[in-house]
Amino acid sequence: MTKITAAITAVGKYVPEDVLTNKMLEKLVDTNDEWITSRTGIKERRILKGEGKGTSYLAIKAAQQLIAKKKLDPKEIDLVLVATATSDMQAAATAVYVASQIGATKAFGFDLDAACSSFLYGMSVASSFIESGKYKKVLLIGADKCSSMIDYSDRATCIIFGDGAGAVLFEPNEEGLGLQDEYFRCDGTGRNFLGAKAGGSKYPITKEGIEKGEQFVYQDGKTVFKNAVFNMADVTEKILDRNNLTKDDVTWLAAHQANKRIVEATANRIKLDSSKVMMNIQKYGNTTSATLPLLLADYEQQLKKGDTIIFAAFGGGFTWGSIYFKWAYNS
Repeated sequence: MTKITAAITAVGKYVPEDVLTNKMLEKLVDTNDEWITSRTGIKERRILKGEGKGTSYLAIKAAQQLIAKKKLDPKEIDLVLVATATSDMQAAATAVYVASQIGATKAFGFDLDAACSSFLYGMSVASSFIESGKYKKVLLIGADKCSSMIDYSDRATCIIFGDGAGAVLFEPNEEGLGLQDEYFRCDGTGRNFLGAKAGGSKYPITKEGIEKGEQFVYQDGKTVFKNAVFNMADVTEKILDRNNLTKDDVTWLAAHQANKRIVEATANRIKLDSSKVMMNIQKYGNTTSATLPLLLADYEQQLKKGDTIIFAAFGGGFTWGSIYFKWAYNS
């Protein structure tokens, strides 16, 4: 019997129209375009504006683009996963609302949160559902409205994050393409260095907490940067070693777009030429769960069937990991 693997068969994306440039940030905080660009690689980011528009708005738009491109009947979708760190609300999964709004009326859905590693972990979950043989079409969406948890007077965070969403469709494959291997790790002490204190069950939102700005993301930049550089590069090297892959076997590195220097450090660790490194952080900033699918959407026309893609991510919490993946189609 032929082994079933889980392959990506379509991608979609959505980024808001409103652009927040480095020049615009110069008017909000003590910074400048050269400083931001040299340290992060970011030139601009997209911001979702409008009352009542949350992460679901981004996710729905990305899913609808995929559905239109694929000419997919949404009723054929079995499962909708939304990888996100900014769910619309507590006690109600964003994925369930997204499924209803895109017409996936025969699907079930749930959210997955591992901060910036959410989409990477979601790839593992989606693939497992496909490989089980029970499900044929799993829609995985990485979406975050990061602006909803950013204090735009905090220079350490407001220069980094943007809003966006990307979607991919997983289907069974009998050619050995799709997800080949994965290597994931976590360290719970990391939540002390990156996260939003208020809004969860430990510290519910209060008037006093809001006055202190506890609903906004706090980041210990040096600690996060140090851990991200080491751990993302480390798991990338490990996934290559245990699959007997060299840099010549790698077609593309799709690394979480947190910081250009972190991505470059990961590529340097495996001695990968810059021409093989997917990069779009300059346009969107760090969109958390959306960075990896946005890379796939932006590079889709360059991807060829059989291409070896190494995915890597690092997120708050801390969470990190790498995936060895074989691309399944030509655009």
